[in-house]
Amino acid sequence: MSNTELSPTTAAGVGATSGSAEVRRAERDTARRAEARDAYLLLAPYLVLFLVFVIAPIVFGVWISLHEYDYSLPSKPFIGLDNYSGLLNGSSPFAALFWQSMRATWLFTVLSVPLLLVIPLLVALVMNQRFRGRNLFRALYFAPYVLGVAVVSVLWRYLLDTNIGLVNHYLGLLGLPDNIPWLTQLPWGWASLVGVTVWWTLGFNAVIYLAALQEISADLYEAARVDGAGAWHRFRYVTLPGLRPVLLFVTSVTIIVRSTCSGSRSS
Repeated sequence: MSNTELSPTTAAGVGATSGSAEVRRAERDTARRAEARDAYLLLAPYLVLFLVFVIAPIVFGVWISLHEYDYSLPSKPFIGLDNYSGLLNGSSPFAALFWQSMRATWLFTVLSVPLLLVIPLLVALVMNQRFRGRNLFRALYFAPYVLGVAVVSVLWRYLLDTNIGLVNHYLGLLGLPDNIPWLTQLPWGWASLVGVTVWWTLGFNAVIYLAALQEISADLYEAARVDGAGAWHRFRYVTLPGLRPVLLFVTSVTIIVRSTCSGSRSS
């Protein structure tokens, strides 16, 4: 028998091994298809809602913007980019309102985003320490975030009311002006809007910061402490570099969400 020939027993073993490999490959493919099917089934309710309430309105809004959409017109003639050019050159009757909304959006973003980056970070630094009642402290700061916008609006509507609001009442007890129009005049309206927004949403950013802080190795802080670094230097040279990816994420999400919320309020 030559060296290249296989005995019947060896050939049978090779065939069995090849067959078992094909069987395992087929089983893996079947399991992979089953996992993909289960994933799509679990995602289906969300995808349906996303398509119906997000994608479809966006597409319909783009279609409207390219037509002269008027309920009094039997047809909606296509006008291309005339609506957009009218907003830019001021010929549209909605140009003034549009630019007013844009200014309000940018002002709200500029006022709220820095606060929503700094205050949650300070809260997360405190929550990352070990002290009695830490879990309660975390829950209290995150609790407002789970409230609906209607609940927050009604709650602060009564707290900030000029005549019967508790905020003006306690300001009066402290000897301060107790008739501040928090909801009806500027700049008090901006102070109310930004303050309530920060109170309502800082818990989300604080939780993200807290998770990132817990991922920073304690050995880095110990090494910095051994080298004589104080609290500020540990924060600057250990904490901030460790938070750099999270800071980028939080900044991006906060700008997008605040701009969107401001735009919806303005409109």
